[in-house]
Amino acid sequence: MSKPSTARFSDRVENYVRYRPGYPPQVLGVLREQCGLQPGHVVADVASGTGIFTRMLLENGNPVFSVEPNAEMREMGTHLLEDFSRVVWVAGTAEETTLGAASVDFVTAAQAAHWFDLRRARAEFCRILRPQGWCVLIWNERLTEGTPFLHEYERMLLAYGTDYKEVRHERTTAMIHEFFAPARCKQHVFSLRQSFVYEGAVGRLLSSSYVPLAGEPGYAPMMQELRRLFHAHAKHGEVEFEYKTRVYYARLD
Repeated sequence: MSKPSTARFSDRVENYVRYRPGYPPQVLGVLREQCGLQPGHVVADVASGTGIFTRMLLENGNPVFSVEPNAEMREMGTHLLEDFSRVVWVAGTAEETTLGAASVDFVTAAQAAHWFDLRRARAEFCRILRPQGWCVLIWNERLTEGTPFLHEYERMLLAYGTDYKEVRHERTTAMIHEFFAPARCKQHVFSLRQSFVYEGAVGRLLSSSYVPLAGEPGYAPMMQELRRLFHAHAKHGEVEFEYKTRVYYARLD
């Protein structure tokens, strides 16, 4: 039985912080140019995890409500962003942020909206957004083809992932339009990559909520397969993960 979405990463926080990709700086460029994002705008970064995207907003000068339901992720984020004075960590969900009505100019959700109850989350975002406020949904979509390593890594996940088939982002496009409707969202796409030595590839794999951890069924053969893939495809001692970063945005009037 799979864990509730709000608890899926509780035992993966360290690997999540160290090995998950960030987001290209062009994402903030889009928000500035297309949505008029300014440093004074208040942002609710929903399901913020350990604050990967929250940090980018804070470095842009924005006050941020970092809304995260998972206590372990929230605790780590609080520690990682302790030098920023303009962040407030909130124990809330996309469906119940606990924020005040018309209290923010932007709502963002990075690598998270596929876990939401879309109807309830949209209603909540409309409630907390000020008039003419923007909603921004972001995903790093890991490429599954293009190199032999990417292709075989995907096959490994399909073989050993606990519920990988169920949580893959295959419905993202349809889900996005369902979420924003009747508003019409715009999209920008950027390329992103990570290079890892073997230990990093292990950490990147174990940061995913849909793979077994040590002591669980399938863990040992999965790790054996990862080692085989790494040694078969590493160049100069590293393998590359490639992504398309997709940014969707619209006003939720």
